Amino acid sequence: MVATATPPSAPPAVNVKINGLPVTIPAGTTILEAARQVQVKIPTLCKDDDLLPTAACGLCIVQIAGQPRMPRACCTPVVEGMDITTHSGALTDIRRTVLELLLSTHPSSCLTCGRNGTCELQALAADFGMRTENIKRIVTPIPPDTSNGSIIIDFTKCIKCGRCVQVCQEVQNVWALSFLDRGINTRMAPAGDITLAESPCVKCGQCSNHCPTGAIVENDETPAVWAALHDATKYCVVQIAPAVRVAIGEAFGLPPGTDLTGKLYTAFRRLGFKAVFDTNFSADLTIMEEASEFIERFVHKRGQLPLITSCCPSWTDFMEKVHYDFIDNFSTAKSPQQMLGVLAKTYYAKKLGLDPAKIYVASFMPCTAKKYELERTNEMYASGYIDVDIALTTRELARLIKQSGLDFLSLPDGKADSILGDYTGAGALFGVTGGVMEAALRTAYFFVTGHNLEQVEFESVRGLQGVKQSEVTINGSTIRIAVAHGLANVESVLEEVRAARVAGREPPLHFIEVMACPGGCIGGGGQPYGVTGEVRTKRAAGLYQHDRDRQLRLSHENPEVKRVYDEFLGRPLSHKAHELLHTRYTARPLYKR
Repeated sequence: MVATATPPSAPPAVNVKINGLPVTIPAGTTILEAARQVQVKIPTLCKDDDLLPTAACGLCIVQIAGQPRMPRACCTPVVEGMDITTHSGALTDIRRTVLELLLSTHPSSCLTCGRNGTCELQALAADFGMRTENIKRIVTPIPPDTSNGSIIIDFTKCIKCGRCVQVCQEVQNVWALSFLDRGINTRMAPAGDITLAESPCVKCGQCSNHCPTGAIVENDETPAVWAALHDATKYCVVQIAPAVRVAIGEAFGLPPGTDLTGKLYTAFRRLGFKAVFDTNFSADLTIMEEASEFIERFVHKRGQLPLITSCCPSWTDFMEKVHYDFIDNFSTAKSPQQMLGVLAKTYYAKKLGLDPAKIYVASFMPCTAKKYELERTNEMYASGYIDVDIALTTRELARLIKQSGLDFLSLPDGKADSILGDYTGAGALFGVTGGVMEAALRTAYFFVTGHNLEQVEFESVRGLQGVKQSEVTINGSTIRIAVAHGLANVESVLEEVRAARVAGREPPLHFIEVMACPGGCIGGGGQPYGVTGEVRTKRAAGLYQHDRDRQLRLSHENPEVKRVYDEFLGRPLSHKAHELLHTRYTARPLYKR
């Protein structure tokens, strides 16, 4: 007899009225969510679709017939028979007063703010016609925290919504941010009132991605790129990460997931870059090294299992500070950004007869932590110079394009350079959770069996579930794999491995992929604002389609990668490959002193 699982029963439906419109919805749905089903938008500043409601801002109050109090819609579930009013003269007056109170402690520096035009507080102030200051403005003059180089905190712009604290503590499990003091003096800051550089911050940027105002933003380095492009002594080259191409369009009004690879290539050439590379190429190269590492450990028993991926700099930072007992499990392969940088200043420079000291490598990434990655001296000077000179986010790229005067969406599609520019569909998958695992398995299968998979897509590692575990059979051997995204989800996976280690059992997993940000790089801390699960799904769909559209979908079939090995590196895991494409890790204290 085969047991079958009983599907969970759906919650009972309830009938309510919202502004006189009847609606039937599942019990437990919040008023805020219910209102959206009848196309009503209740204003809020503290609620984010990624986060649990905190009811901190007070803007989402509603009226319920027969009740004297005005509950907050973000945390109040509907019940049978509720008659809800979401907008009225009284509610508008209260919401305007709440906004006035928020603005009374907020600087009026919109024109010089990094969120000008995308600020949620600014948008609501415009919606409510805030034209005069009715409450005396009192802004505490606290200097911004610019200590960590990737993220800047401007304490004066904080509205105490708690979104950054919640995502840092509960989604990422980093605990770099908390609330200090009480009442009107309440402020968001690193615990202990230390600088962000001294805190456990891993520079993932999820705080900036979830902040509704300009209180937390990326360190904008677009002026440095313009300076380099206008410097005749520099030979400027550029690389673009997989996830950027399916998100940049959002900054120009296009739907998430729109693939703008060709337009970006043209834009880079118009901006003045001498060569246009693609990080997807070095993602293929990373797979050659990382899949070879896995074969060494799994097949030839040389090295510890499980092998854990290392492409995400926030995860690398977190591992060295929190999970340093797994250093020997970490893949020593550098990230694609680093690999392309070192090849640009070695292989590419040699091929074209260029002075590597004059090559300026700019990379456009979905991630604020890629700025931090440039500071990792163990990894970034393999060429004899800093391998990547500057890393900018998708948001900074959008600003750069807008500053240039280019009519971006009207540009014709261009092509990347034939050296360090061609890539397979597998390389494109690095931008989504499970993508590194999927790309590695495609090539590992070939390395073990000598022939390619007929079905190259691994559905079991796809999707936005926080932890995905599966088994893959290659040549009769079962490989137990896990994919985790969002740092808080990593703990359970690693504890499972630790428990087996302590008990002297064989590892329960053989290969683990970790991405710090929910959704992987498509949800990176440097991507366009307004990310939700739906947005992540659409961006991921864009990358999966990009993979399907490529003629070649297996990293080991990339002809340019083959040429780099034939002409320069020799083979995967060679002495030269280790020298240029691999790194080492060091346990570090959680708090910097």
